[in-house]
Amino acid sequence: MDQARERAEELRSRIREHQYRYYVLDDPVISDLEFDRMFSELSQLEREFPDILVPDSPTQRVGGGISPGFASVAHSSPVLSLSNAFSQEEVRVFHRRVLEFARGEGPSYVIEPKIDGLSVILRYTEGLLSMGLTRGDGTTGEDVTANMKTVRSIPLSLRKPHGSVPSFLEVRGEVYLPKDDFAELNHQRDEAGLPVFANPRNAAAGSIRQLDPRVAAQRPLKALFYEIRDIRGEIPYPPTEEDSLILLKELGFPIPKHTFCDRIEALLSQIAVWEELRYQLPYDTDGVVIKVNRFGLGRSMGATAHSPRWQLAFKFPAEQVETRVRDIVVQVGRTGVLTPTAILDPVRVSGSTVSRATLHNEDIIKEKDIRIGDAVVLQKAGDVIPEIVTVLADKRTGSETEFRMPSLCPSCSSVVIRLPGEVAYRCVAASCPAQLRERLIHFASRQAMDIRGLGPAMVDLLIGQNLVSDAGDLYFLEAEDIQLLPRQGQKSAENLLKAIEASKVRPLSRLIFALGIRHVGQRAAWVLAEHFGTFQAFLGASPEELAEVEDVGPETVRSIVSSREQESMGRLLTKLKQAGLRALAENEERPATRQGPLAGKTFVVTGTFPGMTRGEVESAVVELGGKVSSAVSRKTYALVLGENPGSKLEKAISLGVRIMSPDEFIELSSSKEEEDEY
Repeated sequence: MDQARERAEELRSRIREHQYRYYVLDDPVISDLEFDRMFSELSQLEREFPDILVPDSPTQRVGGGISPGFASVAHSSPVLSLSNAFSQEEVRVFHRRVLEFARGEGPSYVIEPKIDGLSVILRYTEGLLSMGLTRGDGTTGEDVTANMKTVRSIPLSLRKPHGSVPSFLEVRGEVYLPKDDFAELNHQRDEAGLPVFANPRNAAAGSIRQLDPRVAAQRPLKALFYEIRDIRGEIPYPPTEEDSLILLKELGFPIPKHTFCDRIEALLSQIAVWEELRYQLPYDTDGVVIKVNRFGLGRSMGATAHSPRWQLAFKFPAEQVETRVRDIVVQVGRTGVLTPTAILDPVRVSGSTVSRATLHNEDIIKEKDIRIGDAVVLQKAGDVIPEIVTVLADKRTGSETEFRMPSLCPSCSSVVIRLPGEVAYRCVAASCPAQLRERLIHFASRQAMDIRGLGPAMVDLLIGQNLVSDAGDLYFLEAEDIQLLPRQGQKSAENLLKAIEASKVRPLSRLIFALGIRHVGQRAAWVLAEHFGTFQAFLGASPEELAEVEDVGPETVRSIVSSREQESMGRLLTKLKQAGLRALAENEERPATRQGPLAGKTFVVTGTFPGMTRGEVESAVVELGGKVSSAVSRKTYALVLGENPGSKLEKAISLGVRIMSPDEFIELSSSKEEEDEY
């Protein structure tokens, strides 16, 4: 027991240090594989010896069971909001007010982005996280401690930069959902027929306020901290905002990017710079926060009942454009969900031309009163997803048409239903051509079974001639069947059959993804394949065993279990097994750890690539043993740079990350050995 306790404490110390380097310093020094091995060893020790478990262990990121509700807790002092400014003149007025209190001493300022997330308060007692609260009404907040512990960038215990920790510490920050992850989360929810989040802030707030901490744990939430509200013990209160941020970082908190200046013209210039940089930040922001740097000066200015007088939020003008709704069309997805989409007059917003915007469901259309022919205001939610903000009702001419969801499926004319508690309308006909079409396109996609030549046009031909009723039928097609299709000859038939035959050896992760199970995307499919090793193990896993898989949440577990019980899935798997797919073989061995010329290297892919999609480049990285990340950091081996790259290029340059052209990537991926010169 003593030996296990010592080893566990050693592992906890090392893991905390590496988490600090990763989340706070953005400077990891070990690979993900090494970190995962340490974490796995610690988890195993704590399972074998429960008595050695401590509350702040890195393994304790998910709390217990579902909470019956959140208790209200009084804040130690009011959590104020900020006064807003929308013009340079308002900033100058703020500066003049600061000068009055400075009494001849030139003030300096800290400028940082105004993070559009969920404002939270954390309390630490003797260095351990003891409570996490929402801002609430500013006087009382909700106790969401269990959910706060699931956010990996929030330290469970404080570092000791000065040999000790505060006896009590209270800090304020923001929990947010990165923009790329917000787009992916909404895509998954949309496909599943679940309500989508209006913006990243709503997504973060909705995640933290889940009664089941495991739901919050499944979402890639992050946090940044910018204020010490109270500190007691041997470490004194910092004299400036700059010192406060330094101390927060030393204690283990991630802090926002920020700048300093000491003149009004420099301050106005900094605001303009931040406005240009806003779209390169990973989180949503609508402005910057300006703070008087010297605490003594700031506190002398006092506060109103609403906001501190020594801080100011400058709001950027929203990037919104006007366009017109030409039409609203309804598309049927592979799960049967009917999704209305607005067809717009093309317009440029946030760096790209937009001509379509999903309307998600009928409730949103009714709430915003969107009609065909309306002039509307468009923006990109989270600077990513086009959305209609509002209707310009005063521009209506009377020729606009109200939209109503169809009562019959636009593809198969079956009755459309809306289940209790759901916002989505669904076609539940198993033979719906639109669902079959989308399922086949998904199955054959390059990220799934990669059947070259089986694109939407060919899928339409096969369905039109009743040659396939599910993906399993693809493996029993004959050359004569294909040659009878319009514009298909002997060569076309041979090429397609070769591509179908080649797909039989795709790895397990590809097959799991190809099955189109709701909530099981590429990453979940990889994780499930790595965890269970064989399809038989995956198919026979109990709900409890599925729930133990990292990154697999309750909704995904329910979806997997439900899909396995469907007759249509049983028929499909029988056909695939009869066709001889390698991943379904009874004697399939657990795959070895993937190796290749890119093993141990992490890549970020950005831009567009002639002749291939970004997803194909990312898939190639994984197939060759590498890892793909959505964000550039110091642990990134290389940024694969396509045409029209985004902000990732500037980040890579600033961090000194290797920039790689598509040709260089192809050369690297085909080499047997690579000299690491970077």
